[in-house]
Amino acid sequence: MYLLCMPKNKINIAVIVPYKVYPAKMGGQKGIAFFYDHLNRLLPVTIISTNDNLLPENYSINFTPLLGHSKWRYINPQLFFKLKKLIHKTGVTHLILEHPYYGWLGQLLKWSCKLKLVIHSHNIEGLRFKSLGRWWWGLLLNYEKITHRKADLNFFIHDEDREFAVRKFRLESSRCFTITYGFELTQAPTPEEKIRAKQDICNSYNIVKEARILLFNGTLDYFPNRKALDIILDVLNPMLMAKKDLVYSIIICGSNLPSNYNNLMDYRDKNIIYAGFVKDITLFYKAADIFINPVTDGGGIKTKVVEALGYDLSVISTPDGATGIPLNLTGSKLKLISVNDWQGFADEVVRLDIKATIPMDFYHHFYWGRIAEGAADCITNAE
Repeated sequence: MYLLCMPKNKINIAVIVPYKVYPAKMGGQKGIAFFYDHLNRLLPVTIISTNDNLLPENYSINFTPLLGHSKWRYINPQLFFKLKKLIHKTGVTHLILEHPYYGWLGQLLKWSCKLKLVIHSHNIEGLRFKSLGRWWWGLLLNYEKITHRKADLNFFIHDEDREFAVRKFRLESSRCFTITYGFELTQAPTPEEKIRAKQDICNSYNIVKEARILLFNGTLDYFPNRKALDIILDVLNPMLMAKKDLVYSIIICGSNLPSNYNNLMDYRDKNIIYAGFVKDITLFYKAADIFINPVTDGGGIKTKVVEALGYDLSVISTPDGATGIPLNLTGSKLKLISVNDWQGFADEVVRLDIKATIPMDFYHHFYWGRIAEGAADCITNAE
C-alpha cells in the first residue's frame, strides 16, 4: 500500500528523458518506465521524451514527444523555448533530468521558470566512460559536477555513487538521496512456477532435466557485457567443461550480438546456447539455477542482477557486477568472487546451494512502490 503523500503547493513534475524508453525492454528503460509509473500514482508526472517512443496500451502518464531523436537533440537551443512554454502552460513546479546531459537546459529552465531542479543519476557518467576508455571522460565528469551542484535535489542509483558525489562534487548531503533501481514483484515465484519454467526451457532447447542451467543476459554490443561474454566463452566454460561430473548448459540471452560471433555457432557443442533477444526474460530467470555475472567494467547498479535475485535465482558475480546491492538483503543467494579469480568462479558453480531462498527484506528494499514513495517524500518535503 502506498503512503499518503500530500503535495505542497500543488506539486507538478516534468521529466526530461533523452532517449527512447517505450517499449521498455532493457534495464535502463525498465528503470524509467516502472519508476514513473509508480511515482505518477503519488504525484502528477509529465514525461518529455523523444518522438520514437511506442507507448503501451492504457498508458496513464502524460507524455510529450518534444525532443526528436536526432543526435543533435542534446544541444538544440530551441528546446528551451518549447519547454518554457510548456512549463508555463501546465504549471510545472519540479523538473527532473534523467542523467546529467541536459544540465544546461535544466539550469536555464530553473532560472527562467522558478522551478525546482532534480537530477536523477543512473551512474557517475564520467567514471563509467573512464572505465570504457573514453579520452573525454574528465570533461564529462566536470560537466556532471556542475550540473549536480546547481540542482535542488540529487537522486543517485546507489549509496556508493551518492557518497562519491557528496565527496568529490562537494554537494550538500542533505540534498542527495539514494533512489535505487527496483523490482516489480513483492515476493518470489513459487517452486511450482520455477519447476514448470525449467521444464519449458529444457524442452525448448533440448536440455536434459538433470542439467544445472546457467544464465547470462544483457545487451551484447555494450562493451562491459561483451567482455563478460568473452570471459564466459573463453575462460569459464573451458573450466566448467573440465569438471567431469558437472552436467550443465549456459544460456546466453541478449540482443545486438556482433556479427563476428556468428550467433555462437562454434560453441553449440560446448554446452553454450544462444537464445538471442527473448520476449519474456522472466521465463529464463525462473528456469535457471544460477545467474553468472563476470562483469568487470561499467557503472551504476546492474539491473539484471536485481531482476535475477528478485526471481529467487542464485547469482555468482564479481564485486563490480553487484555494486549497489546490499549483501545483508540477499542471504546466501549472491556469491561474490574476486575479479580474475575465474577458477574460484567456476568452482562456485559446482558447490553453490541453489535451494536457498531470497529474504523478504530484498523485496521491501527493491520494490518500485516503496522506491517511488521515498522519491515522492524527498520532492514533497524539499525546502
